[in-house]
Amino acid sequence: MRVLRGMDWILLLAIISLAALGLVMLYAAVHQGDTGLWQKQFTFWGIGFAAFLVLCFVQLRLLGLISWPFYALALLLLILVPLVGDVQMGARRWLNLGIVNLQPSELMKWALMLILASWFATREARSMQDIGVALLLAVVPAALIVNQPDLGTTLVLLFAATSLLIAAGLPWRWFGLAVIAAIGSLPVLWHFMHDYQKQRVLTLLDPQSDPLGAGYHVIQSTIAIGSGGLMGKGFLQGTQGRLHFLPEQHTDFIFAVLAEEGGFIAVVILLLLYTVLITRMLVISNRAHSRFGSLLCIGVASIFMLYITVNIGMVSGIFPVVGLPLPFISYGGSAMVTMLAALGLVMRVSIESRDRIPWQRPGSSLA
Repeated sequence: MRVLRGMDWILLLAIISLAALGLVMLYAAVHQGDTGLWQKQFTFWGIGFAAFLVLCFVQLRLLGLISWPFYALALLLLILVPLVGDVQMGARRWLNLGIVNLQPSELMKWALMLILASWFATREARSMQDIGVALLLAVVPAALIVNQPDLGTTLVLLFAATSLLIAAGLPWRWFGLAVIAAIGSLPVLWHFMHDYQKQRVLTLLDPQSDPLGAGYHVIQSTIAIGSGGLMGKGFLQGTQGRLHFLPEQHTDFIFAVLAEEGGFIAVVILLLLYTVLITRMLVISNRAHSRFGSLLCIGVASIFMLYITVNIGMVSGIFPVVGLPLPFISYGGSAMVTMLAALGLVMRVSIESRDRIPWQRPGSSLA
């Protein structure tokens, strides 16, 4: 009863609504092809929701204690990827575990948030030593992930770490210097980018320069979005998806399927659900009784916010194509399970904030 009383039911309703919408749109994207993907996604959702419920019962103090072992495990799995990982679509990002392919970078995002929240639970981000440790914790996995190559997840990792550093008290002048340094390093980053990544950036400026090559994805997705109009073409009636003009329509570009079949109305509903999701996480962060819980919620919220912004911007032709899924809507087992598990952590913060459990001390950092 204590767990039920402490749950944020608005957050839970937003999660279930997004998952249901995602299953509907995934069916629309794959109903003419591999419908087994829909069944797999439903299974992934069930596993993820089970993880969500389990984590609702795990005390935050325990989560703080296991943050280092969890980070070490995620880092070890990342190290194994270039050695024994599977190559899919030209990238080595997955580990074949027999019954499922695991993407260690998905685990690392949440492991990093957990360990940074634990690290700054008892200290401010104001000393070079503390900030240096945090940067090391973020940069090492980022270097491994960008080498897969996976630029999108690398950016998510660094953005989320930066958001958490700011929340932990990073002086704004230091943040400004970091931004200037990042801008100054862009030529170096460009030098080390793969040719296909450079082409994606150039195509963003002029998709029509290569309409059948690098610009094809963006051109077809913007056609799908624009043709949806106000009310959409109707469920299972989208021509871009049905006639297979739209690439990766069940994963990175599923937003275009939603916009074409559901129109502007469906897009607004999706954005409202995401707004509720992010807002509730920030509300829970604000009312958390512990610094650890508050920072953890901010870290999780920042990851979701970047995923949503970049994916929709990418499909709309605003950002380069970087291969980030749309939370709860795109197909993907690792992403679905880890995102639901991360929201289980947020819900646990809500539960402990509303009903302080007996062993907690008022000033406890990991309570």
